[in-house]
Amino acid sequence: MKHPREYRGHEVVIIGLARSGVAVAKLLHGAGAKVTVNDRKERTECPEAKELEALGLRVICGHHPTDLIHDGVKLVIKNPGIPYHIPPLQEAEKRGIEIVTEVEVAGHLLEVPIIGITGSNGKTTTTTLIYEILAASGLKPTTAGNIGRAMCELLMETEEDYSWVVAELSSFQLKGTFSFRPKIACLLNFSETHLDYHGTMEDYWTSKKKLFANQESSDYAVLNYDDPACRALAEEIAAETVFFSLIQELDYGVYVKDGMIVYRDQEGASEVIMPLGELGLPGSFNAENALAAAAAAILAGAPAEKIADTLRTFRGVPHRLEFVAEQGGVKYYNNSKATNASAAKKALEAFAEPVVLIAGGLDRGSDYMELVPIFRERVKALVLLGQTKEKLKRVGEQAGIPAIRLIEQGGKEEQIRKAVEAAAALAQPGDVVMLNPACASWDMFASFEERGRMFKESVHNLR
Repeated sequence: MKHPREYRGHEVVIIGLARSGVAVAKLLHGAGAKVTVNDRKERTECPEAKELEALGLRVICGHHPTDLIHDGVKLVIKNPGIPYHIPPLQEAEKRGIEIVTEVEVAGHLLEVPIIGITGSNGKTTTTTLIYEILAASGLKPTTAGNIGRAMCELLMETEEDYSWVVAELSSFQLKGTFSFRPKIACLLNFSETHLDYHGTMEDYWTSKKKLFANQESSDYAVLNYDDPACRALAEEIAAETVFFSLIQELDYGVYVKDGMIVYRDQEGASEVIMPLGELGLPGSFNAENALAAAAAAILAGAPAEKIADTLRTFRGVPHRLEFVAEQGGVKYYNNSKATNASAAKKALEAFAEPVVLIAGGLDRGSDYMELVPIFRERVKALVLLGQTKEKLKRVGEQAGIPAIRLIEQGGKEEQIRKAVEAAAALAQPGDVVMLNPACASWDMFASFEERGRMFKESVHNLR
């Protein structure tokens, strides 16, 4: 897209209110564009509409007008979660009108360096870790993107307030970027997910790679050496590659050797950061997140001692392998953010104890058969709900799990309560009960946060 100031006097359409839509609408209106904001939700569900109209913006709620997109429109900005097949976006594509997300707009205007983090799993934990390390190091970071604030919201502050932007970026956000260029770009991993949105793994992968597309040799790409797709990406990009690995000693990057986290620089000099066993978060996937965060933080100027201090004391973020309570010798964990099979598998690998697993949710087309080995190894009983319960039942049967319960009746709060009660009845002292859905939440819940909150409430209400 052009620089935002070049849309002065021109028509811009923003589809989807929410946080990012409101932020970019205000920004482009302030730059002199003629902004129309459209949301399919009814006006009663769009509390932001009144504020935008008071500023002089045109807001249309409740439907997508057939004349919303016309040849006078110069740019369309979409909420990341809105699919590209809806009529206004199809019409924009037919007319050759550029469609972007607000990340693209912010990228033109932010003047401080950006650390962009993406991956199929672990984005929020890694983003938060990097932020905490940089904050402990006095490097004045702020977070944005798919975590906390929209990136355009940062432009309403003074840039003296922060020196680094640490941005969690989803494939939905990145698909709508064309010139976005982070100083440090990090790809944590890559696995099958979001096929309902992207349609193909190729489109999903292409969207992820956009994080690196505009980087130059003076920029950095932090890549997971242990993930074949991430490792191969190094051959395609211009940025200086810094790998991280749990299993391979690296010529340059952050790795584990003899139980220690080590950083080796380009000249071959090595520095021990800390023992791997002292990480504050359990699980090999969190160890990978920690290595990625350490690599990005080092490149941003954080010292090893601050990295070690943060990695020791960090206890995670809600809904990511979050310890909830211990009841009758059974430990309960909330991993509602496990919205795909790969994330669910990694969470199960974090426990040696037998697991009573609560799973199921939105059906995105996967058969979940990749979970058979880990189910066979770690899961003693299954409690299933949501659109995918029958699919996951077949996985459980294939894995030879003897106890499988399906929750079929009631509203969302009742079903979560019944699932927790069923899991508690199947668990014995020394077991783990875990909400680890392997699916998105939108078949029943407004968000994974709502799902996790209801799970925690049900655990605390057990008798």
